Amino acid sequence: MRKYVLITGASGGIGQAVAVKLASIGYNLYLHYNQNADFINRLIDKLNKFNGEYIPIHADLSTSDGYKRIASEIFSLDGIVHCGGNSQYGMFVDLELKEVEDLMRIHVINPIMLTKELLPKMTSKRQGSIIVITSIWGQTGGSCEVAYSAAKGAQISFVKALSKEVALSGIRVNAIAPGAVNTGMMARFTNEETDEISAEIPMGRMGRPEEIADGVSYLLSGESSYITGQVLAINGGWYT
Repeated sequence: MRKYVLITGASGGIGQAVAVKLASIGYNLYLHYNQNADFINRLIDKLNKFNGEYIPIHADLSTSDGYKRIASEIFSLDGIVHCGGNSQYGMFVDLELKEVEDLMRIHVINPIMLTKELLPKMTSKRQGSIIVITSIWGQTGGSCEVAYSAAKGAQISFVKALSKEVALSGIRVNAIAPGAVNTGMMARFTNEETDEISAEIPMGRMGRPEEIADGVSYLLSGESSYITGQVLAINGGWYT
């Protein structure tokens, strides 16, 4: 029987790669998106060859009740992959309150509340896996990304705490912390800047979304059955 996994932020670069990977190995998917309906429709067209069930869910996670819209559309559930997110780049002294509020709702508040709403669907089965796509900056902090780093750090603390609380219920909770990944979030940087970033990475290049997706499939699988409360760093050796 195919398992059901929710992917938030499924229209983003990492979210799409995760969807393709999971569909290819037999998962049914709930695909959350906000603004990119065309991306989701094209993604579903791409996934249909895998003969699963792929259900789009529209919700705005920058609103206080965004999680309720997603939760209301979920029935059977075996896993959650929190990919939804946006970035914020600039000097800390120029930070606006709304930017902080939006970041925290998208990266922290809604994922926490959505997980709370959906957890009973997994505990009733005595099995399940929750994965949060956080960031290298949640581990070490990033200049000019102070609020973003704070939000990503909060995600890591959430993972570590929740994993202890639900372990005896058969639920595993882990995080993946990518470094620089070649997605649309890098579009604000010039070619020269991305070359400089790549030069700082020991492997000499940015990551590919598919490499993050491989980590997700591993953490969802039985091959990681004794792994919980961990942060899997997929960053080319940029931060160890």
